Amino acid sequence: YKRQPLQAAHEACNYAKMDLGRLSCRDGVFVVDNETIPSLKDFASALEELRTITTSGPVKSLSFKRLALLEQRFNLHVLLNGWRELAAQKAVPHRDFYNVRKVDTHVHHSACMNQKHLLRFIKSKLKREPQEIVIYRDGKFLNLREVFESIGMTAYELNVDTLDMHADKNTFHRFDKFNLKYNPMGQSRLREIFIKQDNLIRGRFLAELTKQVCSDLEANKYTMAEYRISIYGRKPGEWDNLAAWVLNHNVFSENMVWMIQIPRLYNIYHSNGTMKNFQQMLDNIFKPLFEVTVDPSSHPKLHTFLQMVVGVDMVDDESKPERRPSKHMRVPVDWDVSHNPAYAYYAYYVYANLYTLNALRVSKGLNTIAFRPHAGEAGDIDHLCATFMLAKNIAHGLNLRKSPCLQYLYFLTQIPLDMSPLSNNSLFIDYHKNPFPTFFARGLRVSLSTDDPLMIHMTKEPLVEEYSVAAQVWKLSACLLYTSSEPTRPLYIAYAVFCLK
Repeated sequence: YKRQPLQAAHEACNYAKMDLGRLSCRDGVFVVDNETIPSLKDFASALEELRTITTSGPVKSLSFKRLALLEQRFNLHVLLNGWRELAAQKAVPHRDFYNVRKVDTHVHHSACMNQKHLLRFIKSKLKREPQEIVIYRDGKFLNLREVFESIGMTAYELNVDTLDMHADKNTFHRFDKFNLKYNPMGQSRLREIFIKQDNLIRGRFLAELTKQVCSDLEANKYTMAEYRISIYGRKPGEWDNLAAWVLNHNVFSENMVWMIQIPRLYNIYHSNGTMKNFQQMLDNIFKPLFEVTVDPSSHPKLHTFLQMVVGVDMVDDESKPERRPSKHMRVPVDWDVSHNPAYAYYAYYVYANLYTLNALRVSKGLNTIAFRPHAGEAGDIDHLCATFMLAKNIAHGLNLRKSPCLQYLYFLTQIPLDMSPLSNNSLFIDYHKNPFPTFFARGLRVSLSTDDPLMIHMTKEPLVEEYSVAAQVWKLSACLLYTSSEPTRPLYIAYAVFCLK
């Protein structure tokens, strides 16, 4: 029978209340209908068992020999069949490296533009909108012209060198200095004005910049990107603010999707009194997601925005020392100490909540959100153990070179690695020492990505720049470039030619 619209709305509201009644939080994990998921203690026990396996002598020997065999077989395949691949590649009409679709699977939204683009944008705003009120500092509202007067700079004097946002040798093994490069001319106020979405002008400048970058992607036609944008967990309204920014400014493109990155900064929030315990951070991050999944009308803009979100990332300096996780760790509501939880602790609670959330979203016919963190760029090998158990794919994975066993496990399970050799060259490992070509030859699922074009790259097409440097340094053929441009690399190169046909 046909129900009246008002009656249908009341019934939908009642169903939403029933679903919210089924939702509860147990030891930091949101669950529906008391469903069972592995506890933190179970995860810690499994993590310890995996550590034991990866440090076993016989397992190391077996893994090293298998990896060496895979690499030699690949080299033999290229030696014997390289000319066949080249001939088959030439026989494919219309397609070449430039019009094969390439996906930048790891790029931070705040640094998605190149330096020249940002410089040109800042100059244009300073000339065309000098009277725009952009920030509240020192007890008064300042317009754009007054901001630049306060730092003693004019539009004529601005150039790439004075912008000073390019990573150099001073950032090597200095993640803190690298983060400071996000500040144009070293000024945090300029960062807030131009590359923040939560500011006095409601992120209008950043939205315009993003749409210009998306227009470049659309003009290129064959380049796609996943932009990582932050949710900090400091307050519950962050999701609504982000969704409102995207929808109000129409930041959409067929060539772009969103990734959410969660900075591991609980210790900072706790020390400045923003947060009492870790549970509060988890509530701020995940509770709005469950609410909007159960009842889309509770956060209508967030409901629309989440349909463009494909994954959740976890970011911070991995080289910071941390306490190794154990089965006796405190649950989040009791984690009221000043030091930051371990990487694996963060990873478990992000994964566990996403697991429940995705199950709920599938039951509602909605898209799911994958867990795809930064891991293995620096720091402890334990990070890669945790992500092996929890992650859909990871960014970087450099430290796999230190563990033959883990490297072989990542090969067997084909967990993708989004690698950024030019970024790593500025931070943690010299380009010629990067394990990308070795991982590629051994059959790990690797792809090239840009990470931070604003700090790392020099051209308008940073992803092509990444490919071109890799091709020159590691002597990659055009066929190898085809396969490294796909996030899901097949084991053998010949498959790429089949895909092109």
